Order: sequence, then C-alpha cells, then structure tokens
Amino acid sequence: MIQNTGKLAGKTLFITGASRGIGKAIALKAARDGANIVVAAKTADPHPKLPGTIYTAAEEIEKAGGKALPCVVDVRDELAVRAAVKQAAEKFGGIDIVINNASAISLTPTGLTDMKRYDLMNQINARGTFLVSKECLPYLEKSQHAHILNISPPLNMNPKWFANHVAYTIAKYGMSMCVLGMAKEFKTKNIAVNALWPRTAIHTTAMKMLAGDSSFRVSRKPEIMADAAYVILCRTPSPAITGKFLIDDEVLKGSGIKDFKPYACDPTNTEPLMTDFFLDDDSPV
Repeated sequence: MIQNTGKLAGKTLFITGASRGIGKAIALKAARDGANIVVAAKTADPHPKLPGTIYTAAEEIEKAGGKALPCVVDVRDELAVRAAVKQAAEKFGGIDIVINNASAISLTPTGLTDMKRYDLMNQINARGTFLVSKECLPYLEKSQHAHILNISPPLNMNPKWFANHVAYTIAKYGMSMCVLGMAKEFKTKNIAVNALWPRTAIHTTAMKMLAGDSSFRVSRKPEIMADAAYVILCRTPSPAITGKFLIDDEVLKGSGIKDFKPYACDPTNTEPLMTDFFLDDDSPV
C-alpha cells in the first residue's frame, strides 16, 4: 500500500462522481494529506439502491483530515458545473487538480441501445469530461501543481472492444481522447493531463450491478486506484508525465509495490482476477 506523504496538503481537488466508488476512494486518499476536496456529484438525497451521498462523502473526507465542499453537480449541466467551479475557487482560493471520474455505462449492442441511453453516456463521459476540464482551466493555469486525471482506458482500437457495446466504447474513449488532445494543448501551460485505468475489475456498486455479487471474489478494492492516482498526482513538476494512459498496478509497481494481495477484495481467492475492459492481456492477474 502507498503511504501518504503530505504532498497534497492544501491542494484543491475537484472530483466528479466522488460520492462513492473510485471517486470517493481518491478523495479520501488525498484528504489524509490534508487536501481540499470538492465532491461534485448528483446524489444529494439517499438513493434506494446506491450507498452514499455528497454529504456523507464530505463527512468522511473531513474525518480523514481534509476539507470538503459538497456540490450537487450533474456534469451534463453547464451552468451547474460552472457554479460549482466558481464556488470551489472562492472557498479554497483556486483549483489544482481535476479528477474526471463521473461515468455512465450500458453494455448493449447497437440494436438494443436506445438513443436516450446513447446520449446519456456521451453527455456524461465525453462531454462532461470536456466541460469540467474547460471550466476548471482558468484556475489550473494559475496553479503550481496542475493535473487533470481522467478515469478512462487506453485507446485500444481492437474491434472486439467495440463489437458488443459500441456506444459505451465511443463514450468512454471520448474521455481518453480528451487526454490525448489536452495533454498536448496544455503542456506549455504546465498542466499535466493523464488517464488512469484499472488492470482488474474494481468492486464498486456499478460492478456489482453489472456482474453480480460473485464479482467480489475476482475484483480489487477501489483503494488500488486511489493509491495509483495519488502517486500520479504527487509528481512534480506537473507536466513531467503527461499524455499517458496509465494502468493502476503498473503505476504502483513503479513505486516499489510488489504485493497486491492487500488490494484484493478476497485475499483468500486463488482464482484469476477479472481483467477489465479495453485491455488485451488475457493472462491471469
């Protein structure tokens, strides 16, 4: 496990989809350094099926040692995003790091993908990532520790990743294309832009809904993504590494981590872990 170093103390992170899952895990990791966390998510009231709200996440962040600003944000709503960014900058004096984590998924083939679902995925994943990055840009330009990190996959053009869910792949790759373009565009502005993706399935509410309770045994905890994100975000100067499509366990191996059992949901499991989408390496993990 990656130990906290304090390097993110006082830094302000704007994290979309931070009320649960990977987004919240990254928020809590940064909070242990004493970071300021903007919890930008839709869930203000308890959901009947999904745990956590922006307010419960904010409470956990404060208990972990950070400062939190819960904001009701639908990343499809330009005015809501703009208002949250302004509120964050006013409260914390700026924005240093953007985590584009909010995402929608529907693993349906073309004939079974209604256009409402197609639009939802593209508006949240691709458009939302672009919009949040765009609105935060004026503040990132003023930061001495500017990062954008998208939770999105490598741009793998193997047709098998399109064949069964082309709409989702288009939407998710839209986030990754933002990395490709913005990294080049913002390099002279000293803003690092990278993507981070898990090697294996991560046990979140979304994964449970997709693969059922049995996915727990062959998944890793969200903390592996939080630790990898932490390593990336602590790198300075910011654009030293930019435009990269990084995999969680590779990042951690580069930081000296050799034992990944602590990240396993079930450390007693001897079966191969479930490899995540968009990665062609089918060898057991």
